[in-house]
Amino acid sequence: MKWFLQLDKSLRQYLLVTFNYWNFTVTDGALRMLVVLYFYQLGYSPLNIALLFLFYEIFGVITNLVGGWLGARIGLNRTMNIGLAMQVIALLLLTVPSEWLTIPWVMMAQALSGIAKDLNKMSAKSAIKTLIPHNQQGKLYHWVAVLTGSKNALKGAGFFIGGLLLTLVGFQIALLIMAVVLAAVFILSLMFLEGDLGIAKTKPKFSQMFSKSGPVNILSAARLFLFASRDVWFVVALPIYLVSIFGWSHSIVGAFLAAWVIAYGIVQGFAPKITAYFSKEGTTPDGKSAMFWCLLLAVVTGVLAIGIELEWQVQWMITIGLLIFGAIFAVNSSLHSYLIISYAKQDGVSLDVGFYYMANAMGRLVGTVLSGWVYQAYGFAACLWIAFAFLVITSVISLKLPVQKSDVNNLNK
Repeated sequence: MKWFLQLDKSLRQYLLVTFNYWNFTVTDGALRMLVVLYFYQLGYSPLNIALLFLFYEIFGVITNLVGGWLGARIGLNRTMNIGLAMQVIALLLLTVPSEWLTIPWVMMAQALSGIAKDLNKMSAKSAIKTLIPHNQQGKLYHWVAVLTGSKNALKGAGFFIGGLLLTLVGFQIALLIMAVVLAAVFILSLMFLEGDLGIAKTKPKFSQMFSKSGPVNILSAARLFLFASRDVWFVVALPIYLVSIFGWSHSIVGAFLAAWVIAYGIVQGFAPKITAYFSKEGTTPDGKSAMFWCLLLAVVTGVLAIGIELEWQVQWMITIGLLIFGAIFAVNSSLHSYLIISYAKQDGVSLDVGFYYMANAMGRLVGTVLSGWVYQAYGFAACLWIAFAFLVITSVISLKLPVQKSDVNNLNK
């Protein structure tokens, strides 16, 4: 502990924020996998399983909007700690006997988890802006990429842990184990995370929750359709497809999705090097970069949709094709995560970041509901075609993003 206290203050706070975010993310990924597989095992239809996540996503939308305002007023340490505490409560609510696990009860627990997740994510992403000087955009991109990439790698680990725990100890015990671990993280966060992180110099009014920045609004719209394009096939359709069509066990499904998300997270961590290879030397990503990578993702998705539609080497298309999708999506996501932190105003950063992640949560909501309904009504290929359409829309929106580095640097003046 002595070595930790001797670190530079900014680095120490960054490590604490990242540690909190990592631990929360593992439980979030594990909980999602547990709910999907356990309730499919109980006989729930794909649409009903999607509805279990409805409040999770709806309250995520609300939380990001209100949470950004709240973080600017009371500090990002408090919003992060509130998120940790709420996730512990959500996990404990699901440890009740199975006969109590009605759809309304699970939706209520998922609502708490949705609030907790987005408070935690908004706090972690916003905190980085306060710890990096504005003139160090390359360093900001690197730190955002590391945080985002490591988070998604650990979310993948959470998918695996969820599937494994369901097999080994069952639904309730798995949730209890995660609640105990996260409670310990919450106590450590209360002890060491500083209290003035991210508080705006002037207290923002409630009416200031909505962003007045043109680039932030455009990027938020692009983010909505980008994440809807992923979740429309990933959240409900893919796990059920792997179990029902391929006959995979819960642990194998969890392991495959874990590998997908871990690889996705690793690529996100290397996104600065990947985008630098395709950019002019010494430049940071801009709107043109975001459009290029989204168009590439749309092409890959269209090829996957055709392959699944024609039933051509389906297992290879699923296992290899979706890994390629994940790698390119990871670069897109990391680019967006950097751009929002760069576009956001320095004072009260969580306002812009919260608005942006509100759009992110809205995209997840749209994708989640469509994932259950479209898969149940039309099949997996239809989910991929909708993803393709969403990516085309994202590419068109991205045309409006700033393309000159000077545009980005002038946003916060």
